[in-house]
Amino acid sequence: MKLVYNVQDKPPLRKNLLYAFQQLLAIMAATLLVPILVDGSGAYMSQPAALCGAGFGTLFYLFVATRKKSPVFLGSSFAFISPLAGAVAFGFLGIFLGAVFAGLVYVIIALIIKKTGSEWVNKLLPPVVIGPTVALIGLSLCGSAVNNLNNTAVSAENYSLVAILVGVIAFLITVYASTKGSKGMKLIPFVIGILGAYIIALILTFIGNAANVDALKLVNLSAFDGMQLFKLPRFTFLGMFGFYENDPSLPASASLIKSFADVVSIFVLFAPVAFVTLAEHIADHKNLSSIIEHDLITDPGLHRTLIGDGVGSIIGSFFGGCPNTTYGESVGCVAITGNASISTIAIAAVYCIILSFFDPFVCFVNSIPSCIVGGVCIALYGFIAVSGLKMLQPVDLGDNRNLFVVAAILVPGIGGLTLNFGAVTVSSIATGLILGILVNVVFNRRKGEETAAAEKE
Repeated sequence: MKLVYNVQDKPPLRKNLLYAFQQLLAIMAATLLVPILVDGSGAYMSQPAALCGAGFGTLFYLFVATRKKSPVFLGSSFAFISPLAGAVAFGFLGIFLGAVFAGLVYVIIALIIKKTGSEWVNKLLPPVVIGPTVALIGLSLCGSAVNNLNNTAVSAENYSLVAILVGVIAFLITVYASTKGSKGMKLIPFVIGILGAYIIALILTFIGNAANVDALKLVNLSAFDGMQLFKLPRFTFLGMFGFYENDPSLPASASLIKSFADVVSIFVLFAPVAFVTLAEHIADHKNLSSIIEHDLITDPGLHRTLIGDGVGSIIGSFFGGCPNTTYGESVGCVAITGNASISTIAIAAVYCIILSFFDPFVCFVNSIPSCIVGGVCIALYGFIAVSGLKMLQPVDLGDNRNLFVVAAILVPGIGGLTLNFGAVTVSSIATGLILGILVNVVFNRRKGEETAAAEKE
């Protein structure tokens, strides 16, 4: 769609505050889920701290690294869940050191790209490769959306038709606001969809409590138990400096870094994963480039986006333990609403920092039924997939060489083909991309005259 607000545009402040809140809701669920998956006890990682770290990391990415040219939010990275789970054994310092290693990999690669240029990236990742890879990112998230929608994200026994109904209502409200709503509604479809469905879910929950019908109890009202007005997040840097050493919630068996061997162990956990997520970083920025019609790989440059992502991960971990990454949900929100304003993303980041101290907001987010998140994500993840398919429009799919490249990416990626090398796992997206690049390089070479003719077309 045509952008309503371009990258450097500044929407009116009152409206922008609402647009930023929508960005916040779009990235919220995933950002807050990582700490739970890594450390459910909350001893070493907390949701508010991760939220605060994502805010500071995003501000660095926007204003320092990319010079206000790349409108995307950095949130907690799912790719580092396994390394983080291993780093917990080394305490707060081990968690932070892992993020430092991962961030340094990005920085080193960025310096190499700055020296050699990024033209090779465009040659290595033409539309026939990057298009299906972007589509794959969206398609790979479909399972997560469906599991949230039918309420089976935690357990298959929680399957609920009521949850599916409310989730579909959230999706339909979002679609209506985006396609049939007023100009103002079209800019905040996710706010309308989530809040509208939340009201319905809350009514059903009150009915379920009154009639003692578990199927209707969708809103987690227990999330508000013990709520305070303001609460200091459990920051990683405070843990590193011994602020929690007498905290009884810390496992007595947890060890700290005691030797160089421990440092090497942490490096092995984190550094290889950074190489794997590099492919997704490039794909996200290629996708965002097509949406804002400006090549971010060349301006501000891939080296700057990588530094923003890498240092942003270090900053995010310093506060909340979680390395950050560019969020497809954020890119999808930009695409659907047509709002690519840097100021909107920046305000969303400031929201994250402020609201991480505001306990009622964190409690409210934790109370939102997963089915509502799943319903809204149908739109978000679908837009990511469609964005990738749109990149394939100039590609001649009547040419078998191109068909085989697309097949090499989509089939292993959708099928979930991962490569396990000891503690390092190459995700199905990265596996598909690597195979697609190989097939394209080996079998899809064209003669100069043929390439020139294809480019003219």
